[in-house]
Amino acid sequence: MTPELIGTWAGFVLTLMVFSYLLGDNALYRLAVYIFVGLTAGFVAIVTVDSVLLPWIRLITETPDIGARAFGIIPIILGAALIFKISPRFGALGNLGLALMIGVGAAVAVVGAISGTLLPIAASVPDRAAGADDPVGVFNAALAAAGVICTLVYFQYSARRIPGSDSTQIGRGTRRGLVTRALGAVGQGFVVVTLGALYGGALLSGLAIFSERVAFMLARINGG
Repeated sequence: MTPELIGTWAGFVLTLMVFSYLLGDNALYRLAVYIFVGLTAGFVAIVTVDSVLLPWIRLITETPDIGARAFGIIPIILGAALIFKISPRFGALGNLGLALMIGVGAAVAVVGAISGTLLPIAASVPDRAAGADDPVGVFNAALAAAGVICTLVYFQYSARRIPGSDSTQIGRGTRRGLVTRALGAVGQGFVVVTLGALYGGALLSGLAIFSERVAFMLARINGG
């Protein structure tokens, strides 16, 4: 039996172990998840060391500029400080690196969402509204813009204090405005529909992968 065939059978068995979750949480499913998580963590660690850390260290050591070396050491120090997060006593030493990583990631995500989603949607509404021969496009653009706006309103938590209410109880002494509540309810509907579509897409993708794997295994068995 060749290593390729062993890998094929191992992948097929692990796929069946994951799909055994349809029968309920069981030991086979948990074992498959542990294997996948461990392999993923090991693969990410190897790729990070081989493709990020070692080239960065070689770049720092080979550059003749002292200032560039000092500036290049800062990310390594902040990354190494994250190791202290496993210790309750010295965990604060890694807060700066963690805060920088989360801040940069959040900033990149926000900029990407604004420049890649919000601005194009806002710009497409007037353009499609100008074309009266495309009512479906106008409706889709308006619906997308309304969904974005209402969803953003749903995730804002400012409210007015109710006169004469007990403000010591959280959530009992404040109330959002009528317009905000209405837009938030619409935004909640958009969130529910989006999550349902994503969940349905994930199920369909899983079934497609499973059927493809079964067909592949049957073809290998019949061919071998």
